[in-house]
Amino acid sequence: MPKISVVIPVYNEEANIAGLVDQVASAVQPTGWDFELLLIDDGSRDDTASVMQRISESTPWLHCIFLIRNYGQSTALQAGFDYAEGDYIVTLDGDLQNDPADIPAMIEILDNDPQIDCVSGWRKSRQDAAISRRLPSQIANALISKVTHVKLHDYGCALKAYRSSIIKSLRLYGELHRFIPALAVEVGAKIVEVPVNHRPRMAGVSKYGIDRTIRVLLDLLWIRFTMRFLHRPIHAFGGIAFALLASGLGILAWLTGEKILLDADIGGRPLLMFGVLLTLVGVQDRTDR
Repeated sequence: MPKISVVIPVYNEEANIAGLVDQVASAVQPTGWDFELLLIDDGSRDDTASVMQRISESTPWLHCIFLIRNYGQSTALQAGFDYAEGDYIVTLDGDLQNDPADIPAMIEILDNDPQIDCVSGWRKSRQDAAISRRLPSQIANALISKVTHVKLHDYGCALKAYRSSIIKSLRLYGELHRFIPALAVEVGAKIVEVPVNHRPRMAGVSKYGIDRTIRVLLDLLWIRFTMRFLHRPIHAFGGIAFALLASGLGILAWLTGEKILLDADIGGRPLLMFGVLLTLVGVQDRTDR
């Protein structure tokens, strides 16, 4: 069983695969730890898959997973997590901007302190464009920290190390990979953040755009809902049910008053049916809870 599983999703990174494999090996092999490298091809349209396959034939610790289409980074990571067998799971991007040389120090933190479950990288000297990348990232980090109450400088840094037990208790979809630290805290994890090296992209092109930002914001709403009501769903739905029930009973009381005091004909009024409907839905929802 390997001590470390390095999980890296890749998409159209044919120019970086060979260097990525070499740098991971150079970082981890000198430690003497058993490890495996899991590359997940997320439906690349270039020669990424063939390059991965060719290298894996002569690299026994490299395992390749090929997705039939581009599902997104969260799904690709989840595929790697499902396959990983290491005691620790390390994630990083496949564009070589994260430095694999930081991996041993992050694992040492987990080894030396059993109370820490996640070591999150902080690109303190980030090598990206200030306006198009760093500024939106800073705003997003502040927003995510405020909403989740898990304070990190850099949620977007892919370089992180986890205890396998924490990762195996999570399921990712959408853009939830960005929120793994918050999800981990929800299941009891303790997180520390450490500065890591960050390098400019030397080959390939960035896969991030404004559409990704929108998806992240939508998933942030879901994360907030999940963290607040996961263990007490009645608090979320009970209030809605009470509002429906109160509205329905209010309508029925009003119509009853009209019938008794004014002798009004209420039998054919749509408002009567609406009041009955709200009352039944409210009662049913509260009963289900």
